[in-house]
Amino acid sequence: MTSVQIDTWDVLAVAADPVRRRILGLLADEQLCTCHLVEELGLKQPLVSHHLRVLREADLVEAEPCGRFTYYRLRPEVLAGAAAALGALAARGEPARRPC
Repeated sequence: MTSVQIDTWDVLAVAADPVRRRILGLLADEQLCTCHLVEELGLKQPLVSHHLRVLREADLVEAEPCGRFTYYRLRPEVLAGAAAALGALAARGEPARRPC
């Protein structure tokens, strides 16, 4: 686990991609290796690996080598942190109008 603090907006930008959203959804249910993700997504391995790299750099998933395979798992605390930050922003409500 890294100690890098990821900005909420960066998390949203990374997760906005449809393929990455699908990967996050799949990893929310179970840990998967690249070959499983290739099969589930119907995409070529280099493209899946690219998206996994972006998700790892954003700290949304982590990798665990297991023999000749690498399994990926979701880091739900990062998503929960982004959700909490958005919730706090929404809770601020409509600000008062500043007089001119």
